[in-house]
Amino acid sequence: MKLKEGFVLRKVAGNFVVFPVGETTVDFSGMLALNETGALLWEKLSEGAQKSQLCDALCTEYEISYDTAIADVDAFIKKLADAGYIEL
Repeated sequence: MKLKEGFVLRKVAGNFVVFPVGETTVDFSGMLALNETGALLWEKLSEGAQKSQLCDALCTEYEISYDTAIADVDAFIKKLADAGYIEL
């Protein structure tokens, strides 16, 4: 899985926002707001992280169980895929 090209993550007025740039703006109108957890996962995905690495990052950052991390990562990936931000 990997993020589609043409999206950037920025922190704007204390909020994390993903928005399209370049040619991507033709097909995507709008932005995606992320919380800190979503921003962490987005950044890891942009670095090429796989699912297990995303789960590890959540466990390390938030001291949660691996099972909870798997559920959270699965939900995040599904939302990104449904919205067209990620290629599975």
